[in-house]
Amino acid sequence: MRLIADLHLHSRYSRATSPDMDLLGLAHWAKRKGIDLVGTGDFTHPRWFAELSAHLLPVGDGLYAYDGVRFLYTAEVAAIWSHESRTRRVHFLLLAPDAEGAAKVNRELSRIGSLDADGRPMLGISGEKLVDAVLGASPEAVLIPAHAWTPWYSVFGSQSGFDSLEEALGAAAVHVFTLETGLSSDPAMNWRVSGLDRLALVSFSDAHSPSRLGREACVFDLPEPSYSALVSALRERDPRRFLYTVEFYPEEGKYHYDGHRACGVALAPTETAAHRGTCPVCNRPVTVGVLHRVEELADRPPGIRPEGAIPYRSLVPLPEILAQVLGRGPETKGVQAEYSRLVERFGGELMILLDLPLEDLSAGASPRVVEAIAKVRAGDLAIRPGYDGQYGEIRIPLKEEHRESSLFS
Repeated sequence: MRLIADLHLHSRYSRATSPDMDLLGLAHWAKRKGIDLVGTGDFTHPRWFAELSAHLLPVGDGLYAYDGVRFLYTAEVAAIWSHESRTRRVHFLLLAPDAEGAAKVNRELSRIGSLDADGRPMLGISGEKLVDAVLGASPEAVLIPAHAWTPWYSVFGSQSGFDSLEEALGAAAVHVFTLETGLSSDPAMNWRVSGLDRLALVSFSDAHSPSRLGREACVFDLPEPSYSALVSALRERDPRRFLYTVEFYPEEGKYHYDGHRACGVALAPTETAAHRGTCPVCNRPVTVGVLHRVEELADRPPGIRPEGAIPYRSLVPLPEILAQVLGRGPETKGVQAEYSRLVERFGGELMILLDLPLEDLSAGASPRVVEAIAKVRAGDLAIRPGYDGQYGEIRIPLKEEHRESSLFS
């Protein structure tokens, strides 16, 4: 059974999230996106866990349903500890085998820190001890280092991270078999680090509003939709069951390049080195981004795919494509109306972006929309990389746009 999964997201109980991040909003947008399995997010939060318990209906082997959409219990937690005189802040995505397993994890984590202050709790515990605590409470649970390269809150981040999983997690590293690449990196970047070859690389949206669901996802072909089948496909990195990941173009991620947002300065790693790590405008240290950090840890040249690596496909969200075609903002009424029309006609955003033959799309979309989607699929794009918390910008060179310089004018 083919199944598109987005397992990293947040509820309305997390800071800086939409009030529509509830079960109704998640189910509604999962259908519009064409997502088959959605993470609950934030199962550690007591009020959200109570809502999940009250409204999710078990459908077997760790999966639950609401309004025709399957859910799996997930959460993100922040581990904060001191290591070698530096404060480390590493986020982990948790997958629980079922509601009972999630409840056991909650009981264990509540002994370490407060779970009701935020949907993504901050816990004063090392990564190694967190792994031990979660698996001690629920042995079938899965811990995934989240958005592994972002500067401040990740296992390899330039500001608080480590150079290897073994350095970060000690003896517990053997229990981690999956890594989330994050919006600012893609699998090809991670393939440059041979120490990651044993891990299944996953991608999820980390959505804070329901319309952001599915901007990254994983595509499976499972014998049946179940927690155990999904975890088995990840653990074994089986390309027959774990088909590919759906990726943001990493340049569009907000920490791809180095830079200093206050001065509007974005730098490639070589430029950062030339400026000795400082902003050429104000001379303050720049935020070292994901590309730079990958270069620091890489022991392979670009372009080598390790044996057993799961493939990936890159996309641009449909509202961004329509915004360029129509010459309007992604949130404007005209773009949203055309988005709704196409989604209702063709059965979901990801179907349109990934699978729908262009000749079929031509029956219900304008030639410029078809041209734009064809160029996105081919990677024929001009991209201004994101940096220091600023998303990058992607432009599609449509027929009347001949010079790359004009695309960002």
